[in-house]
Amino acid sequence: MKDLLDLWFTYMKIGFVNFGGGYAMLPLLERELVNKKGWTTMEELRDWFAIGQCTPGVIALNVSTFVGHKRKGVAGAIAAMLGFLTGPIAIILVVAAFLKNFAQLEVVQHAFAGIRVCVCVLIAQAVIRLWKSSVIDVFTFVLYVIIFALSAFSGVLPFKIPAAVLVVLAGLTGLTVSMVRNRKKAERKEGDA
Repeated sequence: MKDLLDLWFTYMKIGFVNFGGGYAMLPLLERELVNKKGWTTMEELRDWFAIGQCTPGVIALNVSTFVGHKRKGVAGAIAAMLGFLTGPIAIILVVAAFLKNFAQLEVVQHAFAGIRVCVCVLIAQAVIRLWKSSVIDVFTFVLYVIIFALSAFSGVLPFKIPAAVLVVLAGLTGLTVSMVRNRKKAERKEGDA
């Protein structure tokens, strides 16, 4: 029970400060789950973000469910998910109750402007961290350029490619290249022997 409460409380804290969605949350998750708690590795976190992008729902909520499941199975997944939802639901209820009366105030508008800037910084930080750990050779750089171009310019292409399809295609491409490289290594070892 203590572990479930720890999962809930940890994700409740993260949920209260999660402005900007899943990618803005990556630095917070890394600090809390990888560095402080040691519940997961950065590699697993990146993988869960990729899977969370392809599955229905909010990336951050999906990742919380994956981490909770790793820690304590189904009960852990539920505890982490509920913990993550506690903060945003509380904030939404407070904002909904008061925003209509105060949205026009200059101080509220400046607060939201500051939050938007912070979200941009958090997302940029997440992109830089993901870049450093994911684009590791010429192949991954070329794959990045292709996927980025298909995603960024899908509005001008005659067809729109959903992000989930791009993730699956990139994963299959990476798997294929890895299999080819491993086969070549094995053939070289046999040739050297």
